[in-house]
Amino acid sequence: MPTPRLPVSSDASPGDGVLEDATERIAAAVSAVEGVAGLHPGMFGEVATYLPGRRVSGIRIAADRVDVHVSLVLGVPVRPTATAIQRAVAHLTELPVDVTIEDLVPVTPTPDRGLQ
Repeated sequence: MPTPRLPVSSDASPGDGVLEDATERIAAAVSAVEGVAGLHPGMFGEVATYLPGRRVSGIRIAADRVDVHVSLVLGVPVRPTATAIQRAVAHLTELPVDVTIEDLVPVTPTPDRGLQ
């Protein structure tokens, strides 16, 4: 069964739960795209959604669009990955989705999880 689109609009506010649910689902969808190393807060940390008691960096939901800023794994195809991110988020909202690739990061081994 397809996931229903989130009713994110200019009426959504941090205290009503809709914005929090939308932000969490968008962040999860973006993070699940192959080649995404992580969400990126922007050059000065300006890209974020503020929720009660926390902020989600890399996702900004405005009245007229959703901005997604990410770091990609070095070597993945940038444009196809950006398109995959845009499509993943478009399944969750009717707002236009803008994707910004902020950084390319190398794959590094970690002692507990192997290659990342």
